[in-house]
Amino acid sequence: MTPDDVQVLLQDALADCDVTVDGDGSHFEIQVVGDLFSGLRPVQRQQKIYAVLQQHIAEGAIHAVNIKTYTPDEVRK
Repeated sequence: MTPDDVQVLLQDALADCDVTVDGDGSHFEIQVVGDLFSGLRPVQRQQKIYAVLQQHIAEGAIHAVNIKTYTPDEVRK
């Protein structure tokens, strides 16, 4: 799985978010910025990302992820 594949998965599921993905094929650095994270705790934010990727993690296509999530206001600060 390529970083572009992961980015498309996330963008399709989280349409109103800005998604950036870097990685080497099994380990990925993911940054997602969106209003949907407003009022959510960090673990709740990550759960939204893992929900999209869970099948690919279970199949072994994705081995490890580092997830950073922000609201647009947090990015501007």
